[in-house]
Amino acid sequence: MSAQTRWLILADDLTGAADCGIAFAKHGGSVEVIWSEAAPAGSSAKADVLAVDVDSRALGPVDAAARHVAAQRAHVSPQTRLYKKIDSTLRGQPAAELAAQLAALAQAGRAPFAIVAPAFPAAGRVTLGGRVVVNGDPLEETPLWARDHTYANASLPDILASNGVSAEVATLAEVRAGVGALASRMRAARARGAAALVCDCIALSDLDAVAEASLQLDDVVWVGSAGLAVALARLTAAANAGPAPAPTRAGAALVVVGSAADASRMQARALVESGRVIHLVVSPQTLQSGPTSALWRDAAAALAQGLRDGRDTLLQIDETAPVDLAQGAALAASLAELASQAGSAIGALVLTGGETARAMLIRLGLHGIRLIDEVEAGVPLGVSVGVREIPVVTKAGAFGGADTLHRCLDRLHSLEKAG
Repeated sequence: MSAQTRWLILADDLTGAADCGIAFAKHGGSVEVIWSEAAPAGSSAKADVLAVDVDSRALGPVDAAARHVAAQRAHVSPQTRLYKKIDSTLRGQPAAELAAQLAALAQAGRAPFAIVAPAFPAAGRVTLGGRVVVNGDPLEETPLWARDHTYANASLPDILASNGVSAEVATLAEVRAGVGALASRMRAARARGAAALVCDCIALSDLDAVAEASLQLDDVVWVGSAGLAVALARLTAAANAGPAPAPTRAGAALVVVGSAADASRMQARALVESGRVIHLVVSPQTLQSGPTSALWRDAAAALAQGLRDGRDTLLQIDETAPVDLAQGAALAASLAELASQAGSAIGALVLTGGETARAMLIRLGLHGIRLIDEVEAGVPLGVSVGVREIPVVTKAGAFGGADTLHRCLDRLHSLEKAG
């Protein structure tokens, strides 16, 4: 990619930044994921694609918007294409963030227009009638929504309008009318004063059409999940770029499951039942007790010993304990602190859940991930940047099937072991 096509991805959590960024890495771009307070200034200046974890998922609308505007001002330039990564099930504060980002761009003399397409068909998430549908069910009727939602419903035009962003919907028929017609539909919405166009998409080909049509417009902000990123990456890929070199594995892998999502729990159970990992379960009470408690010290010692013995290890918060989402960030930080005491015994990482991944990497003194490959859709593999270089796989909590963690370990074991 040239300087004229550099992409900036702003995401509200780490796994989202990575699963969007990997789309560009697979098509030849050099991609680095950073979390702003940990990365040295200028550390990623040479990357074709910079994906920034703004860490706003758990914040209220005002604070979340302020963080995204600050990150945008720090990293965007006239030569930058801006991609706002949002959760495909609308968690967090995507509408408040987008409203503030569009306003900040307008204050800087630009005339931004948002193309909104959160569909991720590979993960069962599509958009119809401007609404999010998950595996055939309205998002509002799914366990994902019951456990964690921000808005009254999953109608994107309603959500955007409630935050002052006027939006129209391009129906599936309009998306499939041809790239030229779709580009005209986008221009017409903009001419009528709409700030955004929500695009219905149920297949990769629909996202391809949205990407190709929108690239014909000026001053676009793309808003979506990993699905739209894949389509844009294919169209703006670097010419003649070779594959990035694979990382080497330094020892046993640590799998950390901090997500309470049903999919992650199912994947952890499948991994345990296979007998291929040591399974270390810690209770919220142990994590809250801190490093001075005997329970904490025993858990940390058992983890480190298993890894030093060359055994892949699964570290997990007790799934039978009641889930308190308000304690999620604190528990993730404590889980990361406990795990980090294994230090150099950790030869590779599989991190599930954005809060967990971020906390774990920071505790290990790491400030970025250079993305290399993809284990499966939405599950990227990279190499850490910082005091150590080790393979890192990240996965959003709700992504993947029963065998996803198995495939993550298989991929890590396919890497040549260092030394």
